[in-house]
Amino acid sequence: MDAARDIAALRRLIDAARRIAVFTGAGISTESGIPDFRGPNGTWARMKPIMFQDFVASAAARREAWRRRFEAEPVMAAAQPNRGHRAVALMVRQGRAGAVITQNIDGLHQASGIPEEQVIELHGNSTYAACLDCGARHELAPLRAAFDAAGVVPGCAACGGLLKTATVSFGQAMPEAPMRRAQEATLAADLFLVLGSSLVVYPAAGFPEIAKRAGARLVIVNNDPTPLDGIADLVVHAPIGDALGGATGTN
Repeated sequence: MDAARDIAALRRLIDAARRIAVFTGAGISTESGIPDFRGPNGTWARMKPIMFQDFVASAAARREAWRRRFEAEPVMAAAQPNRGHRAVALMVRQGRAGAVITQNIDGLHQASGIPEEQVIELHGNSTYAACLDCGARHELAPLRAAFDAAGVVPGCAACGGLLKTATVSFGQAMPEAPMRRAQEATLAADLFLVLGSSLVVYPAAGFPEIAKRAGARLVIVNNDPTPLDGIADLVVHAPIGDALGGATGTN
């Protein structure tokens, strides 16, 4: 692998593109200190995921889910957008990228300056909670205070429904609107740029294949090989900050 050659090729593809769809996975956020759920040091290496049906049915499962979220708060709160996030934000500001499709739930793309409406969160967002009944948004700080005091998170202030982090759990249906928006952005792209995704979690991992079939160039930047490397126009096995930052001139 010649990193300088690959980064130069990535720069040429970005410069030639008229409409880029950016697709990000855990790899871009591990460079900000957030562990990959599936990695050797990730949450799921230490404990099993809590199924959505169990969260709804069991008070004990809800307590455990919230305990895990609040336990992770110091890491989540300390994480800041890194060079890769800043490079993506630059492409959005320049009008090169119309949308960022992300599997991540950390809100770092928004923190990097990308407008909320240009971030398509396929798996939701863990930085706030939502009511499962009425959808009302709830900030985490008062929920944490209630949990620390009583060991439970209260019901929704608007309707009394169950509150859960605004993420998509195992067993929970994928959100229709973000999936539709991601499909539209994918089909409109002439360059589909995958950053830090293992491309094994479907249906999200199907978007690069859709883009390729629709005629877009496909670039995959990831430390490890992925199942779609064989159909990509360019594969860069390097840290995202180094590769994308170098290709865009982002510090």
